[in-house]
Amino acid sequence: MKNPRIISVLIIVLTVIALFVVLPDFSLRNSLLSKIGVGKEMEFRQGLDLKGGVNITFKANTDSIITSDRDKALDSAKEVIERRVNLFGVSEPVIQTSKTSEDRRIIVELPGVTNVNEAISLIGTTAKLTFWEGEATASADVIASGSATELLLAPILGGNPKETTLTGGDLKTSSVGFDQNTGQPQVQLRFTEAGSKKFADITKRNVGKPVAIVLDGVVITAPNVNEPILTGDAVITGSFTSDEAKALSTQLNAGALPISLTILEQHVIGPTLGAVSLQKSLFAGLIGFFTIVVFMTALYGRLGIVASIALFLYTIFVLSVFKLSSLTPYGVTLTLAGIAGFILSIGMAVDANVLIFERIKEELHMGRSKSQAVELGFKRAWTSIRDSNVSTIITSMILIYFGTGIVRGFAVVLIIGVVVSMFSAIIVTRSFMRILYKE
Repeated sequence: MKNPRIISVLIIVLTVIALFVVLPDFSLRNSLLSKIGVGKEMEFRQGLDLKGGVNITFKANTDSIITSDRDKALDSAKEVIERRVNLFGVSEPVIQTSKTSEDRRIIVELPGVTNVNEAISLIGTTAKLTFWEGEATASADVIASGSATELLLAPILGGNPKETTLTGGDLKTSSVGFDQNTGQPQVQLRFTEAGSKKFADITKRNVGKPVAIVLDGVVITAPNVNEPILTGDAVITGSFTSDEAKALSTQLNAGALPISLTILEQHVIGPTLGAVSLQKSLFAGLIGFFTIVVFMTALYGRLGIVASIALFLYTIFVLSVFKLSSLTPYGVTLTLAGIAGFILSIGMAVDANVLIFERIKEELHMGRSKSQAVELGFKRAWTSIRDSNVSTIITSMILIYFGTGIVRGFAVVLIIGVVVSMFSAIIVTRSFMRILYKE
């Protein structure tokens, strides 16, 4: 599509939408979002170093676990920590694992939390897996006087809930299987020798009744016992999807494969320090932006002004992508490293314009008309722009795959910036140049 007017209209529309997203909260936007079913407010997600909070690095002690199960145990522990943090109500936590041949760690970032001891007590204990059965129906007074877990289980078990002696320590492993007749996903349980005897006694007492499985006070499932299970191998069936069955198996393994955690590092970042860091980063970004504008204008004149306008639009587009991503579960979290990646991508966007302008100057020196020079300049600069940006994207993807924490955040922001910069250089700048040099 070479019609510059159509592309210009498209750019104007995108700019209006981007400004609508980027500008601070206002009632009109919130009203429109609610009308289209978006109840969550858009806001930039700030990482620990900007918002303040607690960072804790745990070492997973897996020496007592066989080598083949160590990664599984680490992932199970991560699942438990994520659930606990979510129940605690921490906004946008980051929980990730780090694995080497001999060392396994869990890194926890809790933005907005300032009490490190409270955070450690929240996530540092081993998961507790328990099994519950119901006794004969109890009176309302007895049920009302029970614990929170008992009150929760009373309507499920149809009587006075009773915690059995079967625990997560008796569960050897849990895995996902499929029913041979129906093909439906199911969760398979295998108990230890001692656990098999306990489970056999429980199933004998509860044929035709439910037995509840509770992890950290949360009811995971309450399957009915169809017949006594004497072998120590049990199957939980239901209307599971493959993902749901896998999630349930992971939760059960969190109790089946408990690992102790040792604190390697802990520190608290105050919100004041985070706010100062953010202000300094934004100030540095503004200085860099205006320095580039002055440099481009002084060096290229009208072309530099066009590049500066395109650079401003590029900045608005990238910020709108960051803010829109907050509406998804995988939104971009801005950290100091991420802001550095964003500023770097601004420089790369300018670099693309420099390549284009230099090619245009060469075409003009060869006697081309202005419109021809613009088209040829963009065409011949494109391969260099494409190759350099693709190389950057590949490098960033490697950082995302192997990196953790701020390194990964830097790489994600850089990829977004590079992709938008290509759109800015090839579409926005090109459209402006066609209008400027229209013959």
